[in-house]
Amino acid sequence: MGVAIRTAGEGDRELVVRLLDEAFQDDPVSGWVFPGAEDRRANHPGLMAAFTDIVLAAGRIDLTEDGSACALWLSMPADDHDAEDDDPAQLRQAVDPDNERIEAIGRLTAAIHPSGRAHEYLWMIGVAPGRQGEGLGTALIESVLDRCDREGLPAYLEASSARSRRLYERLGFELAGPVLDLPEGGPTMWPMWREPRTAQTAS
Repeated sequence: MGVAIRTAGEGDRELVVRLLDEAFQDDPVSGWVFPGAEDRRANHPGLMAAFTDIVLAAGRIDLTEDGSACALWLSMPADDHDAEDDDPAQLRQAVDPDNERIEAIGRLTAAIHPSGRAHEYLWMIGVAPGRQGEGLGTALIESVLDRCDREGLPAYLEASSARSRRLYERLGFELAGPVLDLPEGGPTMWPMWREPRTAQTAS
């Protein structure tokens, strides 16, 4: 049975924010940005809300019909990878002015983002904790990758865990340059790129 997917709108904002907050509470990068559990519970939802607002305005959020998973995508033009950054200093001021890592993560990921070719950027994908492992994330990604293949567009993302990296490799993504080791003992992020598949390469 296929997974029903629709494009989220403004009316889905709170659902998407809650979904991302729950899905990323235990993510290594979220844990680095908000190392204290209490601080994470207090301020992590605000960061997810800021990300949601950016993508609702400038990109597209795909949502499973039952609201259990979502994917945040931005269409990146050639030679422009600053859109996802959205001024990390402003983001920090809006979410948690005392947390330098909110600004740092934006600058660090922008620095490794490939430029020169238009592509689809998977900024975030979140699956409700109780629904992980059911293939919902794969279905969300494949729906966009199918379009990328039809239109000849590459896709890019940063994997934030070894587990997610293995999933993306199965979907055709490959390491796209040096890994990003976050400072102060932080986790590793893997920049990953996928060339579009033609009918010949897909077979």
